[in-house]
Amino acid sequence: MNRVRHHLNGSDHWYEYPRYLFKNESKDILELCGEALDLLDVAWRYSRYNTISVAKRAAVERLDGFVGPKY
Repeated sequence: MNRVRHHLNGSDHWYEYPRYLFKNESKDILELCGEALDLLDVAWRYSRYNTISVAKRAAVERLDGFVGPKY
């Protein structure tokens, strides 16, 4: 779960949503992961140089359909 805090009108507001993170130091492994996600039509992006993130609601639901929900 990704937990996000926003400071609004003098108080903190929290919300959370499921996401997948795939971390690896090997560029080749990350490229294979990205290619596999493309084949599954799952939207993804690099959140860091060594991390692939699947966070859009539709993409998480699609990936859940292949691997099962993680929550």
